[in-house]
Amino acid sequence: MSTPHDPSIVERARTIVSDAERVTRAHLRTVTLPGATFGLITLDNGEDHTRPNTFGPASLLSLDEAIDAALADDTVDAIAVTGKPFILAAGADLTSIQGGGPDAVRIVAELGHAVFRKLQDGGKPSFGLINGLALGGGLEVALHCTYRTVMDSAPALGLPEVMLGLVPGWGGAWLVPNLVGADKAVTLILENPLNQGKTLGGQAAYDLGLADAVFNGADFLEQSLLWAASVLRGETTVERPEVDRGDAWDAAIRRAEGIVASRTGGGSPAAAKAVELIAAARHTDRDAGFAAEDDALHALSQTAELLASLYSFDLVQKRAKRPAGAPDKSLARPVTKVGILGAGLMASQLALLFVRRLEVPVVLTDLDQERADKGVAYVHAEIDKLLAKGRISQDKANRHKALVSGETDKQVAFGDADFVIEAVFEEMAVKKTVFADVEKVVSPECVLATNTSSLSITEMASDLEHPERVVGFHFFNPVAVMPLLEIVKGEATDDATLATAFATGKALKKTTILVNDSPSFIVNRLLGRFMSEVGRIVDEGTPVEVADNAFAGIAPMPPFVLLSLVGPAIALHNNETLSGAFPDRFYVSPALERIVAARKTAYYGPDGALDPEVEALLEKPADPVVLTAEEVRERTLSGLAEEARLMLDEGVVAAPQDIDLAMITGAGFSFWNGGLTFLLDVAGISEKATGQRFH
Repeated sequence: MSTPHDPSIVERARTIVSDAERVTRAHLRTVTLPGATFGLITLDNGEDHTRPNTFGPASLLSLDEAIDAALADDTVDAIAVTGKPFILAAGADLTSIQGGGPDAVRIVAELGHAVFRKLQDGGKPSFGLINGLALGGGLEVALHCTYRTVMDSAPALGLPEVMLGLVPGWGGAWLVPNLVGADKAVTLILENPLNQGKTLGGQAAYDLGLADAVFNGADFLEQSLLWAASVLRGETTVERPEVDRGDAWDAAIRRAEGIVASRTGGGSPAAAKAVELIAAARHTDRDAGFAAEDDALHALSQTAELLASLYSFDLVQKRAKRPAGAPDKSLARPVTKVGILGAGLMASQLALLFVRRLEVPVVLTDLDQERADKGVAYVHAEIDKLLAKGRISQDKANRHKALVSGETDKQVAFGDADFVIEAVFEEMAVKKTVFADVEKVVSPECVLATNTSSLSITEMASDLEHPERVVGFHFFNPVAVMPLLEIVKGEATDDATLATAFATGKALKKTTILVNDSPSFIVNRLLGRFMSEVGRIVDEGTPVEVADNAFAGIAPMPPFVLLSLVGPAIALHNNETLSGAFPDRFYVSPALERIVAARKTAYYGPDGALDPEVEALLEKPADPVVLTAEEVRERTLSGLAEEARLMLDEGVVAAPQDIDLAMITGAGFSFWNGGLTFLLDVAGISEKATGQRFH
């Protein structure tokens, strides 16, 4: 185990420094307040907030030098670590170390421990000032400090490593349970990462016990340093609850094991290892805990799951930022006003997103003023919730509310709009009618976007005078949470419309993927095939529970839980659309039709058991075919392999990477599987089902 005084780890780290690393420099300056002088270290990679600070070997060495200098300066009473505006750090620079293999991972693991622990062992009090995003190692550097403050509006704090096929490896797996208890550690280290990488806001992180004080953003650094000085002067005493190391720890580990079983099905070595580390943190000392993290990272760096995770990480970090096939961005037209057709829940969610991200006027329209006003009221209420949570300021809340209005007259609403999106009933005739009405009142350059989840963009635009300005703009529910935005090109859609759609999607902070017009596009077509295969298997006689247990660790939730979340009626409509287009491959379940006709909204009751009324509506074959969970999984994945291959052959998307990016960001498929096609290759199903690999 490396110690802060072990020079060998520094020398070994210098041998793996790479030009690929975007170096985060640690800038040291002294700040003198009454009774206390601080060595303030600011982490800054020289980029704006869209490129967060990260820690690769060179970055860690820079921080090491800054800490040493602060410790050596006799005028410095304490060390404080913060980041550039809005960012503390986003964790390890995976790009800079992935080429070095397990040896590089081991070195970086030990180096992080050796550098960060100087904040504990250097002989001077230390303060982590969490001024914004702090993920992975970005949070761990603060956890090593003696005390912590956090900005109330910090957008994302967490330890997402398990989602990436790793474990918190710079102290988090030992420090967190020993700081806030095992149950909260399970939430932070396992439950949140396995819930599509959920993170905490600043106030929530304080409430969890990760920080000792919380301040607002206007003068966060000043307030934090004044608070730190009062701690050093003995005027402020930090008290932390004692950690329960008895039955509560056992209960937390049982909860962790249940989460891992249900979310990963044993398919994530990292999740299983994280449970072990949290369990061991109950009795091990810090050195043993850190050594166990080093060993775990080294072992996980040699797994197929980490390779898949790095592939996924590359997709999300790089391919997502340069969408394949997108037109030159210079063709994009400015969007200064947005119109929304409809004022229901989806339309209202869209209005909230547009006004928060674009900060331009947004007008909701509906059949009568009461409905339009209801949509506006929803947006205002959601803005008030953000204000109450400290996510936005009063001034911004007032401005955003003022930008949203409701209207029934389309000429008034859309006459000067640059971008109009429909969110009306999912029926072709309805959508064609509303677009025909809108085309009469908008400018020739106004983009007409549709949020359809399955219908043809080409047909929707076919009767318009300007079909070239119609584009698919398909969000996923919930709109504020799911990152994916499918941008669908109809046969007539021109490059200016596409470029405007991509620029708008980027401004909305969504992951955009170009899709050529085809039934249900990417995610819903693949999920439709998924549910089609599973529905047929259940109708043939396999119990629902067996089918639902077949996909732990592959799909983000069991298929019939997913169907309940989406809604049986919506799932049926999607499969009817796909069956109409591809009747040889897509199956419409008679049982699902009966369930929709009976107005059942879920397969399971509040007690988690299969609803007896739903069970009564299922098929009762005379000669049931009952498959095992393994057989269900292989048959269903074989169908997905066939569908993905056909989609590539048809040119629906440019490459397998786009399918994987879509399934990760739109359907919640796991990083450690590499989305879908990477998983199919690793499992050997691609070649068995289609005769070739995807990669």
